[in-house]
Amino acid sequence: MANIDTLYKAQFGQYGSVFTSVDGALTAPANRVFVAIQIIADATFDTNGGLIADISNPGLVFPSTLDGDGNAVYTQLYGGDAIDVNDTFLGGTTIIGRWTEIDIASGSIIAYIGV
Repeated sequence: MANIDTLYKAQFGQYGSVFTSVDGALTAPANRVFVAIQIIADATFDTNGGLIADISNPGLVFPSTLDGDGNAVYTQLYGGDAIDVNDTFLGGTTIIGRWTEIDIASGSIIAYIGV
């Protein structure tokens, strides 16, 4: 039987975290996703490929940018706006979701890894 405490922690970043303050893609480890992003200093995300939402669970929608090729990720298909480089997230903000890739254009973040 699975330990409920362990499962709960795994959903909220128990698998570690990554800090970045430079432009360049962070990719989640195999079989993992980023489950939360804590904004340390005011941050923006690249318009194409800045926040790539996990699409492995149909029906779950997470905020995202356009993908690396400039195509809509399903968040936009459900009526949400794509996040782009003009959207500033203030320091102290935490975003919860599921992303396979994160690429900031400015600022600094800590990205938490989960399942």
